[in-house]
Amino acid sequence: MNPINATITAVGAYLPEDKLTNSDLEKIVETSDEWIMTRVGIKERRILKDHSLGASYLAIQAVKGMFERYNIDPLTVEAVILATNTADYHFPSTSSIVAFETGCSNAFTFDINSACPSWLYALETASNYIRSGRYKKIVVVATEKMSAAIDYTDRQTCVLFGDGSGCALVEATEEPYGVMDALFRTDGVGREHLIMKSGGSASPASQETVERREHFVYQEGTHVFKYAVTGMAEACRTVMKRNNLAQEDITWVVPHQANLRIIDMVGRTLKVPQEKVMINIEKYGNTSSATIPICLWEWEKKLRKGDNLILTSFGAGYTWGAVYLKWGYDPK
Repeated sequence: MNPINATITAVGAYLPEDKLTNSDLEKIVETSDEWIMTRVGIKERRILKDHSLGASYLAIQAVKGMFERYNIDPLTVEAVILATNTADYHFPSTSSIVAFETGCSNAFTFDINSACPSWLYALETASNYIRSGRYKKIVVVATEKMSAAIDYTDRQTCVLFGDGSGCALVEATEEPYGVMDALFRTDGVGREHLIMKSGGSASPASQETVERREHFVYQEGTHVFKYAVTGMAEACRTVMKRNNLAQEDITWVVPHQANLRIIDMVGRTLKVPQEKVMINIEKYGNTSSATIPICLWEWEKKLRKGDNLILTSFGAGYTWGAVYLKWGYDPK
């Protein structure tokens, strides 16, 4: 009997219709299109403007769209693993809301929060459940309403982030495709440099924390930049080396869409030509944990069965990693 592998068999995504352009931001903070494009490479980002809707809404639309497009029966889904940094509530879990609203009534659910690499953590977790032989079909979804966590008076962060959701169906297979390897690392040195300072149990919400604007993303970009490039590049090189993959063996590099300069430097470090690097940050911005599945959804028609993909991300903590994924199907 061949070993059980865990392969992606369907992808989906949802981006809100409303756009926040650099021109719009020029009216809010002291910035310019040239300043933003030069530093981060973002032209516009999608925003969920309805304040009554949380990150779960984005995920529900993404998962429903995937089910409809691939004719997937939600009752066959055994688990929903959801990655997010902008959960609807501290509890209940956002995954439980998504499962209910998408009809996955036979699934167990839980959320993963490990900053921007959270979807990669969720993908590896789902793959290990499937490799165990106990489960055969798992939805892995990332969803972020970053606009709810951004201070639009802070030009260092408000130009970066957008809202969106991406998802994938992961299934058991005996074919040699799917998640082939993964490497994750965490280094606590990043805590003070990329953080939401208040709102958790260490610093509960109070009038003082609200007045100090501590319920938004705080980031020291220079410190994050240096660690992101080093961490993502080293993780990719390690995964490639232990799977005997040379640069010419890689069909696509799928990096976290944090900053165009970071993406470019990781690609150059790996000596992979730019045309092999998935980049959509210009039109969607940084959707945190959702950037990689959104890329897979957008590039799906270009992917072929057997393509070698290296997925990599970096986020608060610091936490980072890379996944070697062998694509499991041709365009449908």
